[in-house]
Amino acid sequence: MTRALRIALALPLTLLLSACGETQKRADLVFVNSAEIETPDPAKATDQVSMRISESLFEGLCRNTAGVPEPAVAERWDVSEDKKHYVFHLRKDAVWSNGDPVTAHDFVWSWQRALDPKTASDYAPQLYPLVNARAFNEGKITDFSQVGVKAVDDRTLECVLENPIPYWIDLCAFLTLAPVHRPTVEKYGDSWIKVGKIIGNGPYVMDKWLIDEKIRLVKSHNYWDRDNVRMGTVDVLPISEANTALNYFLTGQADLLMDKGMVPLSLVPKLKKQDFFHTGPFLGTWFIRVNTTKPHFRDPRVRLAFAYAVDRKRIVEKITQLGEPIAFSLTPPGTGQNYQPPPGPEYNPEKAKALMAEAGYPGGRGFPRVEYLHLPLPIERNIAVELQSMWQETLGVTVNLDKKEQKIWLSAMRELSYDLCRSSWVGDYNDPNTFLEMFTIGNGNNRTGWESPPYDAFIAAAAAEGNPVKRHEIFNNAEKLLISDQAPIIPVYHYVGVQFRRENLRGVKANLIDNHPFRAMYWDPLPQR
Repeated sequence: MTRALRIALALPLTLLLSACGETQKRADLVFVNSAEIETPDPAKATDQVSMRISESLFEGLCRNTAGVPEPAVAERWDVSEDKKHYVFHLRKDAVWSNGDPVTAHDFVWSWQRALDPKTASDYAPQLYPLVNARAFNEGKITDFSQVGVKAVDDRTLECVLENPIPYWIDLCAFLTLAPVHRPTVEKYGDSWIKVGKIIGNGPYVMDKWLIDEKIRLVKSHNYWDRDNVRMGTVDVLPISEANTALNYFLTGQADLLMDKGMVPLSLVPKLKKQDFFHTGPFLGTWFIRVNTTKPHFRDPRVRLAFAYAVDRKRIVEKITQLGEPIAFSLTPPGTGQNYQPPPGPEYNPEKAKALMAEAGYPGGRGFPRVEYLHLPLPIERNIAVELQSMWQETLGVTVNLDKKEQKIWLSAMRELSYDLCRSSWVGDYNDPNTFLEMFTIGNGNNRTGWESPPYDAFIAAAAAEGNPVKRHEIFNNAEKLLISDQAPIIPVYHYVGVQFRRENLRGVKANLIDNHPFRAMYWDPLPQR
């Protein structure tokens, strides 16, 4: 590291230590999360910062390592010839952190809880491949025994799918499908996630949760694969300010940062030259949501005008600076079996102006002042300022900037209490469906108010199509409708992964779904503390 970089970033060590609030032995691994988590509940966690904690506490039939699904609670499974019938065989040594055995009945109850409309799980659609799962989630049927999952016995779980989808095992490694401890949930209600009450089946247990300070995870001695968990303790620090986070790393108070927004923009050229700085491609897209329930955004011509007014090249070259590919689609090219999405609106100021005029707002006259919601990160602030300028210069509209902390930002999207909103999506599995399904009617991750029965029909048809070429054609029709015709979202760029990590930290590998479990990390050689 250069002396100039040290001088630019170094903070007094005493300042950093005083921020910890208490004297405690340093954890084996100190990780900087970009925000305070919303919840560790597998059925309710939706953001990446929360999921990192939750997947350390809970584990499903399968688990991800470097983005590849592998056996976890299920040691093996049988698949029928038509690829619609799965039988999972659970391992004998899978137990909860209190010693109770993890059974097939735990999965049935947990999946019912995730699908129960009262739970309001945004990720409930991840279970829709099961027969009648969608009907149960939408309240069309109330008998859960009609859903395609049942416990044959304590260690055998049977799943029946509506269609032979190619990513069911990937979904079985996804957090929403992890089981929760029924006696704990029923005993404590909403407070079951608190320290001292929460019972998990993952590689770690939660030892401390000090809001806006840290979460301490401690290795679970009841975890079936505990011998391969090398980090005995992990501290997770919620730090949203990029310079502060990098200071923690450079002064030895943190070992790992992985969030794209944690790169101080003014230092990007110098940081890219450092040995501790790593990037890699993965399935993620940064985009803008448009609230289609707002009267001024109901007309797709207006939404498309806002899309054509965005100079994506200006954003990636001037602000993000990490070599991100410009995005004209939501789905990154090459996803799954080399899916190639249709191109969406490119930067075209004249077309943007013409569309606004057609919609009745020539030069922006008569269009109300609107707000753009974003997160309190330097990169997000800078992008917001650029977008504000583009929309003012091209469309003649005034866009105020509204900065909110992560929890409020998430809540505003769910409640549709925004006009325009910064957003992003990282694929939960390597298939176009993980990007496109969320904009179906009623999906908890839609968060735009947009409803299109033809779009839903395309997604349903793709789910039922076994031929990859025909399936991609259907997805193309859906994505064209989403991006080029209706535009409830505006793709801007596809992500590259970013990591600041110690040279001797192992088990952190760039992968398409940006999944980096703490259980896979270890030191080689061990650091001298």
